[in-house]
Amino acid sequence: MFRIGLALTLPITILGSVILPSQVPTAAQSTGGNRPLTIRSDVQEYDAKSQVITARGNVQMLYPSRQIQATSAQAQYFSKERRIDFSGNVYILQQGGNSIRAEKVTYLIDEGRFIALPQSNRQVESIYMVQDTEANQVPAPKTPALKRSN
Repeated sequence: MFRIGLALTLPITILGSVILPSQVPTAAQSTGGNRPLTIRSDVQEYDAKSQVITARGNVQMLYPSRQIQATSAQAQYFSKERRIDFSGNVYILQQGGNSIRAEKVTYLIDEGRFIALPQSNRQVESIYMVQDTEANQVPAPKTPALKRSN
């Protein structure tokens, strides 16, 4: 495993999957899919055998092609599985204002799906921005009065 120091590689940019100077273009790149994913953190490690990048400490991720920003204590990018695991006070923001707060979040890149898990005895918080059209601005029906039975 190679230890990558803060001053050497920050920010690290990943194109499609992990790209090192010695690698040939990936399938994602050859289909016109140059999609940078930028990760900034205090410390980063890269395991060439497993092709996993681990970022620790004040992690910030920016993925413009998916309109996603994230912060966490730690993140791991699994290039073979095309998955990102965030842990420790995770906050994910998508353009439009949708957001997730959790202790752990897994982002499945190819599916565009998030799986969020809370801290013990807590809950995940998600905020979704729902756009109302003029046709949908009819007020909700009133709740009928509660009748007491004796």
